[in-house]
Amino acid sequence: MNLFEKIFNHQIISRLEDSGTFMVTSHERAWLKTMLEHPAAADAFAADTLDMLRSALESDQVMDISHHLIEKARTMEKQVYHPLLRPLRRHIMNKTGIRITYEVKGGRVNTEHSGFPYKLEYSMVKREWYLLWYHVRHRAFMSTRLKKIHSVTPEPVDPLVAESILKKIEKTLESRKSEVVIEIVRVYNAELSRILYAFSSFEKNVEYDMENDTYRVHVSLLGDEMEYLLSKIRFLGKRVRVTQGDYLKRRMLESSTKALERYGVIAAGEELSS
Repeated sequence: MNLFEKIFNHQIISRLEDSGTFMVTSHERAWLKTMLEHPAAADAFAADTLDMLRSALESDQVMDISHHLIEKARTMEKQVYHPLLRPLRRHIMNKTGIRITYEVKGGRVNTEHSGFPYKLEYSMVKREWYLLWYHVRHRAFMSTRLKKIHSVTPEPVDPLVAESILKKIEKTLESRKSEVVIEIVRVYNAELSRILYAFSSFEKNVEYDMENDTYRVHVSLLGDEMEYLLSKIRFLGKRVRVTQGDYLKRRMLESSTKALERYGVIAAGEELSS
């Protein structure tokens, strides 16, 4: 491709982007058409959007695999999408207050409490969506599973009050944050990309010690994210070590001790028998 063709193609792509048009491949269209057949699609899209997508993809030929593949029995699937995601996301974007009815431990239901939604968060460990919100009457920062929320309706809130609540939430979250330092063992520096990818879902900063040729990953996280970070550290094994973070050090020591007790005795028995 010569220079003029590249310039022309760039101009075409730029104009398409400016007009809100996106180019997709036939594989992407086939994937989207298949996904629209999933039961969760009715909740993930508004009815008019779903009809528009289906009509746009109607002419695409996608192989029907329903008669060719048989799925074995498995445990009940947890749906990643939840019907409340779209309305809650809209309330968060518009900085709107809410009236929320939700269930707490013991089965008790709190009805029509005033709140302010802050963020939607997905727990990779529990595979569940959570709503992070501010309880107006209790003046408390809350975290509630979406499956425990019975209903949510919008409630007007003064913009100045909304900004004040947001500042309180950010201050609360900042006070709950802690920092963990994870050092990459030098012989595994070649796997840096893979190791950093394991921590991609965390807020982090990477520091390089040129003198010792060592990378250190400073991870900032909330207390309820510790277990998920612990699972990532265990996955990486001997490639990393925790140099700062008493809780993680203690948990890793407990895991190592239990593993040695479980497998060390077996190894010693095998040596004696040989």
